[in-house]
Amino acid sequence: MENTEKITQICQTIKTEIANAMIGQTAVIEQVLIALIASGHVLIEGVPGLGKTLLVQALAKTFSGDFSRIQFTPDLMPSDVTGHVLYDMKSESFKVRKGPVFTNLLLADEINRAPAKTQAALLEVMQEHQVTLEGRAMPVSKPYMVLATQNPIEQEGTYPLPEAQLDRFLFKVLIAYPEDKEELQLVQHITDKKLGDKLDVSKVTSCVKAETISMLQQHAASLEIDEKVVQYAINIVRATRKWPGISIGAGPRGGIALIRAARACAVVDGRNFITPDDVKKITLPAMRHRIILSPEMELEGVHVDRVLENILEKIEAPRS
Repeated sequence: MENTEKITQICQTIKTEIANAMIGQTAVIEQVLIALIASGHVLIEGVPGLGKTLLVQALAKTFSGDFSRIQFTPDLMPSDVTGHVLYDMKSESFKVRKGPVFTNLLLADEINRAPAKTQAALLEVMQEHQVTLEGRAMPVSKPYMVLATQNPIEQEGTYPLPEAQLDRFLFKVLIAYPEDKEELQLVQHITDKKLGDKLDVSKVTSCVKAETISMLQQHAASLEIDEKVVQYAINIVRATRKWPGISIGAGPRGGIALIRAARACAVVDGRNFITPDDVKKITLPAMRHRIILSPEMELEGVHVDRVLENILEKIEAPRS
């Protein structure tokens, strides 16, 4: 697995297979792959109908991983997510019924349609990769990744995610409307000899094993990184804490996320070294959910990405 060329080929194959099901959105596909290799979780935000669920199903199929989906609703209970212990009358004993979190790839669909108590049911498994039921810690399978989708906060019937929950996501990925040509291709593909609008991942083939993903994650985590690049990432994070227009800046987990994602970015790009450009490339998805703009900036309609871009322009990157 130390062969850089072989690793690059695996990453390219995964991206190609996902693209067989999902038309366009190349940046989104790459960001999700980077998060997977960084062993992180992803929050995908976009209006309904842009292929968020299709993306997750296609990714799961590429590595023969187990896939579970939870449709978050206002009446969803925490036990519906994690599982519960019940008494079996036949055996006269308590049995554990595992919830859908026990999988490789968990799709938490429309996570912000459930109240905070149910959202928080994912906190432990996202951080510790285990679930505690009746005092017993039960590990989940490896690799493990939560991909949560949410509708824009201003939509009716949504609950904002708590800051502690948001901080557990390595990336917040924004999925936008497709380009003109992509939308034409998408509509033709979906309506050609197909009934209804069922998600179709039949063209996606399983190209790697789950163990291979775990090895990619280990390879990324072991890459050497220059101290100057680490300091550059920390400078970006610290700048958010005193930047005009930001009321709450990123915590230390922001710097950790930048370095983990930068390592995975280098792996996807076919390198065994990390550059300042890797940090720049992943700063927006890694940081946009970790800072809160001041009310004045929000009233002016300033987007958090624009503020982060201003920070990147001002913070000097190491040159050697």
